[in-house]
Amino acid sequence: MTTRTIAGRTVRVDDEGFFEDPGQWDEELAAELAREAGITELTDRHWQVIRYMRKEYAEKGTGPTVRALGKSSGVSVKELYELFPKGPAKLAAKIAGIPKPRGCV
Repeated sequence: MTTRTIAGRTVRVDDEGFFEDPGQWDEELAAELAREAGITELTDRHWQVIRYMRKEYAEKGTGPTVRALGKSSGVSVKELYELFPKGPAKLAAKIAGIPKPRGCV
C-alpha cells in the first residue's frame, strides 16, 4: 500500500493507483482522476457509470466487468469505450474510487 495526493488530499492506493478505501473518495477526487486520464469533463453519462460502479462495489464487493457494465448500467459497451477509453471497466473503477474489478488485466 502507498499513499498519493489527489486534489490536495492524501489517499491510500494500491500499486496500480486504485483506492484501497473507497470511503476516501468523493466527486472532486473523481474529477481530478478523470483529468489525469485525459477526460476533461465528466458528463452525466460518465456519472451514470461511476455511480453504478460504486453501487455494484457496495453490493457485491467488486466492480462489474465491461460486459456486465454494458448489460446493466444503461450505457452500451460501445459508448463505454467512448466515455472511458483504454479499458472502460478498469478506468471507470479507478475514477469511481473502487478497487480494480476482478478479471481486469
